[in-house]
Amino acid sequence: MVTVTDAPATPSPAPESAVAPRLIATDLDGTLLHDDKTVSDRTIAALAAAERAGIEVFFVTGRPARWMDVVSDHVHGHGLAICANGAAVVDLHRGRRIVEVSPLDRTVALDVVDVLRGVAPGTTFAVERTGGSHYEPQYPPLHRDPAAVVAPVEKLLAEDFGPGPGTDTGMAADTVTVAPLGTPATFDTTGPGQPVLKLLAHHAELDPDAFLALARTAAGALASITRSSPTALLEISGLGVSKADTLARCCAERGITPQEVVAFGDMPNDMEMLTWAGTSYAMANAHPDVLAVTTGRTDSNNDDGVAAVIERILQSGPAGG
Repeated sequence: MVTVTDAPATPSPAPESAVAPRLIATDLDGTLLHDDKTVSDRTIAALAAAERAGIEVFFVTGRPARWMDVVSDHVHGHGLAICANGAAVVDLHRGRRIVEVSPLDRTVALDVVDVLRGVAPGTTFAVERTGGSHYEPQYPPLHRDPAAVVAPVEKLLAEDFGPGPGTDTGMAADTVTVAPLGTPATFDTTGPGQPVLKLLAHHAELDPDAFLALARTAAGALASITRSSPTALLEISGLGVSKADTLARCCAERGITPQEVVAFGDMPNDMEMLTWAGTSYAMANAHPDVLAVTTGRTDSNNDDGVAAVIERILQSGPAGG
């Protein structure tokens, strides 16, 4: 794989692959979406053209399932998305229904809380469960949800935690596969015991990259820790859970190899996916660490960099040709 030290200093396309792509895996925020969170007409057309050519499109994001409306109308094929940094696989054509989870054990999450409080006093926390996000009083939520429970993180991670009576999360009980065990399980996302997908940790004063490095050194043996926000906000999942891990599993189920995958991203939570894929593109607006692990570069998210590459792929010939 070509690294940034081997590549030209100016943005350039990835080397031509001898294998025709069968799947496009793209991050959303900072990658497919413009900064105003819209999807351009050019990108919508490129996604549709890729699927008509037989190339599957997977959205692979840190977002929870309930925030997928922004793109769900633009999926014309299988309609699967990998959400919460790999902790959930979502069927967009079935009302954003979660079909697979890789949960974070609540006791492990509590251990991570204790460690981060020790090494970074002032850290505040939120908990992303299948039914919604809940946070501590001092935590600054990206979106204020009237259904969110605001309480100490110990309560949010309690075994019997559930949203208040009458809360409508927009989701229902279902049978899902619990990964990596591969066993089906039934849970009610509106009641107690709903799986924890992510623990979020925010610090108001630390540099984002310094906070990530500190947390990985102190708690990296307990959980997977990454970030996608420009602020000091960490996203913590079960150990070994990542966009790459879940994408690899979904591709294996379809008989798709890494060499047949083209991936796009911009932030540290994309890095494992970008190094796993046979061909990967960093956006022009990408984090420096992302630029160092990709095989190619493309235009910024606001300049439709994903669409530009898809158009070039389709011009080179049909998938499988």
